[in-house]
Amino acid sequence: MKSFDITIAGDINLDLILYGLPRQMPTERELLAKDFKLTLGGSSAILAHNLAVLGSRVGLIGKVGRDEMGIVALDRLQQAGVDLSHCIQTVDGTRTGVTILLHHGTSRHILTYLGTMAELTTDELNVDYLAQAKHFHVSSFFLQKGLQKGLPGLCRELRERGLSVSLDTNDDPDDEWGETFTSMLPVIDLLLPNEDEARRMAHKDDLSEAVDWLSQQVPIVAVKCGERGALVQQGKQRWEIPATAVIPIDTIGAGDSFNAGFLSRFVQGEPLAACAAAGNLAAATSTLRAGGTESFRDPELVRRLRQADREG
Repeated sequence: MKSFDITIAGDINLDLILYGLPRQMPTERELLAKDFKLTLGGSSAILAHNLAVLGSRVGLIGKVGRDEMGIVALDRLQQAGVDLSHCIQTVDGTRTGVTILLHHGTSRHILTYLGTMAELTTDELNVDYLAQAKHFHVSSFFLQKGLQKGLPGLCRELRERGLSVSLDTNDDPDDEWGETFTSMLPVIDLLLPNEDEARRMAHKDDLSEAVDWLSQQVPIVAVKCGERGALVQQGKQRWEIPATAVIPIDTIGAGDSFNAGFLSRFVQGEPLAACAAAGNLAAATSTLRAGGTESFRDPELVRRLRQADREG
């Protein structure tokens, strides 16, 4: 009997979201936001939080600073039921990472201080702890500079110990998608890009061609297509799963929430189409509140999500 359904190694930070700012922001001017929200951030942390709320047993290894932001982030995760027994606090004064998101309706500026996000290394990970799960997941691959070098070997070892492995790279800031990324493809079972990332990973303009190429590298590819839902491919078999219709308030963290819904079913061995439908539902629910976890901290929204999940 495994202790966890899913273990995760990755980023923990906070998101400060400012609303109502102009798209063009002149310097040396005081620009007034209409509202703000401080939420749990970091793709790994958002995923862990929302998976736990959905009922999965989750263990997370991340690194935070010895500061107020780290305390708040860990408290949010503990409230959701995530096991943090192997999380790490820095001793060198590096602060917890923070992302400032300037929200402009359908677009946003994203400003990040990496802090502890870039410092975690595979040497600091307790592999026996991570192996106490059915599945292991990696997010924010390109931001976690300290992890990158050792991740292919770690994923290979965990697969040899019976775990399945998934990867959501998020964006490559250098837009190279080179050897550092491609070295991960042979050691994962599931790739979870959005449609723009999928095209750039495969260096193809056409999404269908990109997914065909990626599915030759990875057993399962699940692509997040926003308001069109999700596209999943295993070998040559493909499923297109329509989105759950909502009027979104904020799409921050929707991709991580899709991953939570998808993986919560995937570890139970459910069909891939059902996994994607659960992912779409979780993503849609996420957009009803600011940030990536606030919907999952709302008891009424969680009740409605679970009811819709049962009925779906």
